[in-house]
Amino acid sequence: MTTGELFIVSAPSGAGKTSLVRALVSSLDGMAKSISYTTRPPRPGEQNGVNYHFVTPAEYERMVSSGAFLEHAEVFGNRYGTARAAVEAELAAGRDVVLEIDWQGARQVRARMPESTGIFILPPSLQELERRLRGRESDDPATIRRRMAEAAAEMSHYPEYDYVVVNAVFERALLDLQAIIRAHRLRRARQQATGRLPPIMAPPAGV
Repeated sequence: MTTGELFIVSAPSGAGKTSLVRALVSSLDGMAKSISYTTRPPRPGEQNGVNYHFVTPAEYERMVSSGAFLEHAEVFGNRYGTARAAVEAELAAGRDVVLEIDWQGARQVRARMPESTGIFILPPSLQELERRLRGRESDDPATIRRRMAEAAAEMSHYPEYDYVVVNAVFERALLDLQAIIRAHRLRRARQQATGRLPPIMAPPAGV
């Protein structure tokens, strides 16, 4: 069995990354989303082990010290990390893995796994980004102002990625993400490794 491929998806908060990744993973077979560890408290409706693994700062530090993270970073005063063992197990099982992480974590992953593919999701405008953040009603005005102040800096890192998807219309952005994954799965080397190509017939005699 061939190993899966690693895809990194990043975006400023409010660009629709989480919803797009959830729809992507549910719409394509053979995909898994890595569930990050975080020290931030759950938001309304979030479930431990589903949205994130919510851990205490002390538990998080123990994981950092033991080298358990493939990447880890601090964002808006909270800490996030991706468990190395979980990602490696999914890849070894032949599943493509999506990491939903910020640009800091993406840099770490690309340094350790340069064969991974980076996808950056942009909002159609800063005005639309602010409208979406306010529409979530999960952050107070001060947090929204802070997120907007950071958005331009975050988006300046999109040149570090292999693909850019503009999420103006959700359905179109999802189709773009699906196209990226499908294109990678159609590469000759991968199809040969997975045995998807039909046997090559010898040409007729005399040709």
